[in-house]
Amino acid sequence: MSDQSGTTRRAARLELDERVAARLRDRLPVVAERTVSAITGEVPGYSGALTGTMREKIENAVRIALGTFLQLVEKAQSSDPSTPLTPALEAAYALGSGEARSGRSMDALLAAYRVGARVAWREVSTTTVRSGSAAETVAEFAELMFAYIDELSAASVAGHADELASAGRVQRRYLERLTQQLLAGEPEETLRRSAERADWPPPQTLTVVLLPRRNLRPVLALLSPHTLESGEDLPGVDLAEELAVLLVPDAHGTGRRQLARVLHGHRAVLGPARPWSRVAASYQRATRALGLGRPDSGPLDTEEHLAELVLSMDPEGLADLRAQALKPLESLPPATAHRLTETLRSWLLHQGRRDDVAADLFVHPQTVRYRMGQLRELYGDRLHDPATVLDLTLALAMPPSAPEPE
Repeated sequence: MSDQSGTTRRAARLELDERVAARLRDRLPVVAERTVSAITGEVPGYSGALTGTMREKIENAVRIALGTFLQLVEKAQSSDPSTPLTPALEAAYALGSGEARSGRSMDALLAAYRVGARVAWREVSTTTVRSGSAAETVAEFAELMFAYIDELSAASVAGHADELASAGRVQRRYLERLTQQLLAGEPEETLRRSAERADWPPPQTLTVVLLPRRNLRPVLALLSPHTLESGEDLPGVDLAEELAVLLVPDAHGTGRRQLARVLHGHRAVLGPARPWSRVAASYQRATRALGLGRPDSGPLDTEEHLAELVLSMDPEGLADLRAQALKPLESLPPATAHRLTETLRSWLLHQGRRDDVAADLFVHPQTVRYRMGQLRELYGDRLHDPATVLDLTLALAMPPSAPEPE
């Protein structure tokens, strides 16, 4: 504590008789005991908590605090320039830190300071008055004591705030590590240890959401407080905008509809819900879905684009399958090949219902009949072969591209 503190300056103005100081020192054990009794009786947060060894420690702490106060007064009257206040403030700081580590707010401790100040002053003022101290001295003594208590309270508040900030930083690091392990698909045993260390309760499922980082805070405010966030860029993804990765707990069933409503208006990608320890699968699917594009009005729900995702997993393989399945058409003019290709696709999708194919292609049913006759000439009996039908269905699952104009 600096010699320029308010408490030290007030102590320098106080003239306390050595005989009074000695009597006050003799009363310290009694004052400490009565102070602790008052705290346990009047502060609900400490009711029943200060017993046995803990009570002895608190009584000793009170004696040290009061002893430091008297030492401060005595040194102010001497030529010794050092101050005893720093150790007391450090102890008060540690007390506030301890309350934070115990998960307690500062309310009980500050109430204890107020009760302690009142009881201690009642005992101290009685001693000073009975010793014949002047009224002016007693008033200065009161001002000094309450200034001292204010400084101790401030030190405890600082200790509590610093501990919370430090603990928050540590937990954030643990949560970030857990998030990266989840996305990497680490073993469940490793994930459980990390979740326990981060004080994060594992949910039933996790769902990955990718969305622009600029939209992150408004969305997070509407999600579960146990939602995890990755602070790293998406590996292997080259986009003009930065994307955030969220792992949303228990967004399955009706929760998925609620999540979609939260994401309405955001260019997000919504992965599938997976058991929490296997959320890496949700992440992998969501990142693959980025290639499908993202609508401006709401999230792209991967559950609604499964066929496209499956077909897009191996683009070269799909192109080879398409070329192989449509080989009978390669000798035709491009425009003719395109018409027959789109007719074959519609015929497969509508299971050969001619009227439905005609309606789909906006042509007359007789046109469909004519084109299918051409296709049967080209493919022969293979149009009835299940393996060929499967290859054609996969190859033509996506609409065929129109031929380049000549």
